Amino acid sequence: MPVDITSPANVRIKWLVRLRQRRHRDAEGVFVVEGERLYTRALRSGLIPEITFVEPDRSIATTGPTVTVDPAALDRASYRQRSQSVIGVFPQLDTSLAALSLPGPRSLLLIAEGIEKPGNLGAMLRTAAAAGADALVALGDTVDVHNPNVLRASTGAIFSVPSVVTTWDQLDPWLATAGIRVLGATPTATRTMWEADLRAAVALVLGAEDSGLSRRALEATEETILIPQAPGAVDSLNVSVAAAILLFEARRQRN
Repeated sequence: MPVDITSPANVRIKWLVRLRQRRHRDAEGVFVVEGERLYTRALRSGLIPEITFVEPDRSIATTGPTVTVDPAALDRASYRQRSQSVIGVFPQLDTSLAALSLPGPRSLLLIAEGIEKPGNLGAMLRTAAAAGADALVALGDTVDVHNPNVLRASTGAIFSVPSVVTTWDQLDPWLATAGIRVLGATPTATRTMWEADLRAAVALVLGAEDSGLSRRALEATEETILIPQAPGAVDSLNVSVAAAILLFEARRQRN
C-alpha cells in the first residue's frame, strides 16, 4: 500500500503535534483519538472523524478521509509517543447543558466539581457507564473532557455517557426544573449513603480529594451523605473510587 506521509516533519504531523495542546484543539473545535480500540468505539457511537491517520497495511476499518502514515511519523504525532496504529481527529463533543436530554423520570447524574486530574475524570466516566448513569456533569474552569488522558482512562465511555461542562449558576435552575434532588458526598455528613433514598431522580456531587465540596456546592445540595470508612483508615477516598461506591449503591437501590 502506498504511504502518503513518510516524514515526521510533514506539515500534517506537525498539526497533530499542536493538537496535543488544549488551546489548539479548542481553537479548531476538534479532539484526537488514538489507538484502534478507542477509535473503533468512537465510530460505533456514531462519531464521524474529520480525518484519520493510519499505518499502511493495517486492517483497521476507517470512515471518511484517510491518510496512510509511516509508523515512525505516526508515533511522532502521538500524545504518548506510541500511536497504536491509528489517530483520528473528530469534531468536539457538544458539552453544553442545553444539549443534555434525560431519558426518563429516574435520572441518575454524577456531578464532578473541581476534578482537575484527567485520569480521575476519565475513570469517573468509565464508572458512570458501568453503573448506568445518564450523564456526567463537570464543574470548573480547568475541566477539559477532550484531554487525551480523559479519553484513555474512560476506555471509550466518553462516547456513550453524555458529558456536560457548566457552572453552578447554570446548573442550579436546570436541576430544579428537571426535578432532580442534589446530594453531596462529604466526610462531615451525619447520614450514610445507605440511609439516603437514591431511587428517584438524583444528582450525586463529588468534590476534589484535597478540598472537598465548595461552599457553593453545599448551598446547592438538598442533603449531604457519607461513605462510611474504618476508623482512622484514610482522610479521603480517591474521587473515582468514591464515585463508583455511590453510583453502584444507587444502582443497588433501584434494582
